[in-house]
Amino acid sequence: MKLAASLSIAVALGWTLLAAPAKSQSMLDMVDLASPAFTTAEMSRADIEAALAKLPAGEKLDLFGKALNKLDLSGMDLRRVSLQAARLMGANLSGANLEGVNLDSAWSMNSDWTGASLKGASLFGTQLIGATLDRADLTGARVAGDFSKASMKGAKLDGADLSADEKNQSMGLMRGTFKSTNLEGASFKGANLRRALIEYTSLNGADLTGASLAGSELGGSDFTGADVAGADFDGADVNSARIGAMKNAEKALNLDKARNLDRAYRN
Repeated sequence: MKLAASLSIAVALGWTLLAAPAKSQSMLDMVDLASPAFTTAEMSRADIEAALAKLPAGEKLDLFGKALNKLDLSGMDLRRVSLQAARLMGANLSGANLEGVNLDSAWSMNSDWTGASLKGASLFGTQLIGATLDRADLTGARVAGDFSKASMKGAKLDGADLSADEKNQSMGLMRGTFKSTNLEGASFKGANLRRALIEYTSLNGADLTGASLAGSELGGSDFTGADVAGADFDGADVNSARIGAMKNAEKALNLDKARNLDRAYRN
């Protein structure tokens, strides 16, 4: 299902995903972010509100691949909208309700999702580089998108699945990606972060109790004050990570089995 959806999205946006090996290109290499498709909007907030008002009970408003760049959708109830492959570059979705919404392969770089509810939403291949998701609620969400350089202070990802997708690698390894992301005070209680990429990221004061970090890449990240009681570090790469001031480190699981433990900062 994921593979078919990814390929149809690629065709819709005119990408040539199969022109070269997946690992030789990134998604950013395949699109022109300065093109109208990523800088303009083909609908307004009023258009979306009107379409939702006319929507028959039990149906969803399908905005697959729609250009909604820079729109102010703050505070809207979008639970009956499908935003798969939508382009929301620079859009304002602060305080919006997107519980259970499909955002797979959507583009929303440098956008504002402050305080948005994304409980149970699907963000598979979603591009949120440089976005602001402070205090956003992604409880139980499927998060296999790119949040590099994003601000996610106080975000809630309890029970979320950020793990690598082992089956579907036509577009490269899809997983939660957090490079140079601000995750200070974020909550990952019971979250699945197996093989997630979390490099050079601040997790100061984060709650990782009961989370699985097995096989994850944590190089250069700062875990100062992070609560790791019951967190599983089996096979996690902690090269250059700051793990010396973690909270409840003695209650972490398999920390002794982490890779490059001798190269981590313990003081």
